[in-house]
Amino acid sequence: MRRILLLTAFVAVLTSSAAIAKASFPDVIALPNGWQPEGIAIGKGTTFYVGSIPTGAIYRGDLRTGKGSTLVAGATGRAAVGVAHDRGRLFVAGGPTGKGFVYDARSGSLVRELQLATGGGATFVNDVVVTKRAAYFTDSNRAVLYRLGLAKNGAPAAGAEAVPLTGAFQLVPGFNLNGIDATPDGKTLVVVQSATGKLFSVAATTGVTKEVALGGATLPNGDGVLLHGRTLYVVQNQLNRIAVVSLAKGFTSGSIERTITDPDFDVPTTIDRHGKRLYAVNARFGTAPGPSTPYSVVQVSR
Repeated sequence: MRRILLLTAFVAVLTSSAAIAKASFPDVIALPNGWQPEGIAIGKGTTFYVGSIPTGAIYRGDLRTGKGSTLVAGATGRAAVGVAHDRGRLFVAGGPTGKGFVYDARSGSLVRELQLATGGGATFVNDVVVTKRAAYFTDSNRAVLYRLGLAKNGAPAAGAEAVPLTGAFQLVPGFNLNGIDATPDGKTLVVVQSATGKLFSVAATTGVTKEVALGGATLPNGDGVLLHGRTLYVVQNQLNRIAVVSLAKGFTSGSIERTITDPDFDVPTTIDRHGKRLYAVNARFGTAPGPSTPYSVVQVSR
């Protein structure tokens, strides 16, 4: 009888501990009022980073506690749209500035400020993905990717190059390339075109694009993307949902398996992963922003 009681108590402790561990990750994490976020990157441990579009500021928080503070202060001439974390650095897409920024993820100090878009014409450097040897930035107004070479330790080069996009991708009126992710070997990139809802694969070294056939389906309002194996998550911002796309080998085709909705969504834009958990940023596009406007990061219900 004593053994049974001890075993029962042990199971109860384990169950309670599991419940506490699950509950210790809040479903919604408040960002500073007026922040106007867009991009999220999850770094070491339970640390996450979210940029502020109009100021270029970066907020660093903890997924477990929900607490955080400003890591990088906003500054004139900066913006922060897409954000990626790699080897202790933050790579930030600079939106209408046409720039890319690299920060030290621990101290917040500026490592590189890069003028990616050159010459006249509209530019919007929208998102970024980091592979082992390079960071790639999308431009929603131009048929290029910007490639920033990285040293073996992940340190960025002094300058970046524009990689012209050829093949299936064509510029259209409105927002073009937006979210971007890469295969583990860095050879293939996957991007979504917001205006058409089309997906494309891109050969990282050449810029040759191929449309990912979705059986006639499209992904309107496609924003941030997250590639996990051959599963691609595509955030559809104004539609308040995330499409789950199953990709064929070689990314020549795919199918939309389902969509994820969540009562806490308020125009989500980008997504990242911590273990089995997915996190999205509520950008609240369409809401007139002000100093008291609330924003948040949401643990996605699946």
